[in-house]
Amino acid sequence: MEKVQSRAVGPDVLRSLAILLVMLVHLPVEATPPFLVGVRTYAWLGVDVFFVLSGFLIGTQLFKEVSRTGRVDLKSFYLRRAFRIFPAFFVVLGLYAIFPVIRDAPTMQAVWSFATFTVNFDFDPRVGRAFSQAWSLCVEEHFYLVLPLLVLLLYRQISMGWALLIAGAMVVGGMILRYTIWESQVGVLVAADKLRDAFAVYLRDVYYPTYTRLDGLMFGVILAAARFFKPELCKRYAPPRIAFPIGVVLIVAALVLFSIRGPLAETNLFLVFQAQFGAVAEFPLISIGIALILGAMLDLEHVLKRWPIPGAATVATLSYSLYLTHKSVFHIDGLIFGEENLQDGLGFAVYLATSFAAATVLWFCVERTFLLVRDRVLPPK
Repeated sequence: MEKVQSRAVGPDVLRSLAILLVMLVHLPVEATPPFLVGVRTYAWLGVDVFFVLSGFLIGTQLFKEVSRTGRVDLKSFYLRRAFRIFPAFFVVLGLYAIFPVIRDAPTMQAVWSFATFTVNFDFDPRVGRAFSQAWSLCVEEHFYLVLPLLVLLLYRQISMGWALLIAGAMVVGGMILRYTIWESQVGVLVAADKLRDAFAVYLRDVYYPTYTRLDGLMFGVILAAARFFKPELCKRYAPPRIAFPIGVVLIVAALVLFSIRGPLAETNLFLVFQAQFGAVAEFPLISIGIALILGAMLDLEHVLKRWPIPGAATVATLSYSLYLTHKSVFHIDGLIFGEENLQDGLGFAVYLATSFAAATVLWFCVERTFLLVRDRVLPPK
């Protein structure tokens, strides 16, 4: 892991926020303090923040390398990603497989689908929900696999304008695909008032698959390309005073449109509209907003370094271990203390304390160990 002083404050703040939101969305409402219940409703935003960050950071890394050397060292890239992702993931997956008692749900998808990072395809929560957060890691793994190849193939072959056109086509294509899936599968169940089945099918066919969740990664890569290849345009047209408020407005507008209540709020017609909007347009709107906020925070790095948020770098450092372990940790908390005793503030405090304790152990024993090995056997980037 990079030394704390070498880390950028802005991305660390966003990464810390993202993992805390992910942890909150998986916390049972009974163990959620009242002041966080409203936030919990939208805590799924944490995943979108992670996607934009990944797109930006990996895109920037690849653009720097290809600009400096004219190529992408695919072997080094994939090995570095493997050292970063695989050890902690397979340790946790092994524990899930060997010790069913730690599973955060009674049923679990096939272990092989987790091990091959394909669990997010046909992931039906009605069949198995344990370790469900791994779906987003699968999306990122597919992104890590494909993006270096695209950069290698397209670098110097197409202009920035064509690259943006292709990216825009992919975003629009994703919207059309989600709409088609909605119309053919999910909307039918909503209209028939089979809301539980509709939500499960929505997760399986719209929310989890890689081919429907490229918006955040795509806009992260676009931000990386814009800042790396056209920095003067970013400074001129997207300074922090413009980018930050527009980003906030886009996110708030998406959430308001998704959550608005009115005379039709309890009707199937309203549910169809609301869920269609979420399935089709919400992902790109939110992703653009997050990308604009990230760009603004990068430009304000000199300010953020003077007033750092205490603990942000630590939480960001532990974010991957927290991501892997937090659901099973709270399940174990319930077994030890009793779920009825983990209510409101006490449950929340126990959840935070035990989650960070488990993540710290995993980071020191596994993550950090393999990162040190990686830095010894692979050339520095």
